[in-house]
Amino acid sequence: MEIWIGRDGERHGPYKEDDVRQWLRSGQVSPKDLAWYEGLADWQPLSVLFPDEILRNAPPPANPYSAPAAPLIPLPQTNAAALEDYAGFWKRVAAFILDGIILYIPNLIILKSMGSDAAQATLTQAILAAPGDPHAMMAAYGQFYSTMAAASLITTALSWLYFALCESSTWQATLGKLALGIRVTDLQGNRISFLRALGRYPAKFLSYIILFIGFLMVAWTQRKQGLHDLICGTLVLNGRASEFKSTPTSSSSSNSFSA
Repeated sequence: MEIWIGRDGERHGPYKEDDVRQWLRSGQVSPKDLAWYEGLADWQPLSVLFPDEILRNAPPPANPYSAPAAPLIPLPQTNAAALEDYAGFWKRVAAFILDGIILYIPNLIILKSMGSDAAQATLTQAILAAPGDPHAMMAAYGQFYSTMAAASLITTALSWLYFALCESSTWQATLGKLALGIRVTDLQGNRISFLRALGRYPAKFLSYIILFIGFLMVAWTQRKQGLHDLICGTLVLNGRASEFKSTPTSSSSSNSFSA
């Protein structure tokens, strides 16, 4: 069983139960320290969770010549507290806009170099030549998209690789996210793999199909996850990856704590 310990308003852990019991026996953690483990409804003092250790180590009558109690140990720091620091909806929107601006220039160069201006002029002429004719308009748009299909595939692939490579890198963020100080992690706060990042981008298209509802879900889901986050098991958290050590943690970190 893994135990989380709360002290001074911060959460630490998880730790092995045997280690926590040993610290209790040696007096290196206080019976008043709050603790939590998976399946427990709320945080409880260690004295409540492990009363056998408290009774076993009940202090004898005061002795002025006895050795002083062991000092409380400084609990190892982890990124556990940061796991609940979810990036807000508007911060993610701002990062998305920045990424769109960053991708705009290379995409524009690709489109222009592959004849987007000529294709657009042909489309405009075809529409003006047959105003109000739906069949002519459909044929004109069909010709336009057929002409630009290769360019569209290249720009889509560029955007896809941009998001996948950046979010699976040591940055754990695109340039837009990095500028806003947020990062993408798995549900334990760790860096995601390239394959997971590769799947996260096309998952966003489901949100486009359902009228952007998948993106709006960030505003009301408990962990501020969009549909693509729920599908791929990812979180978007405040803080740059360089500020945190990538340490394995328990999925129980989604529980709230306030000491």
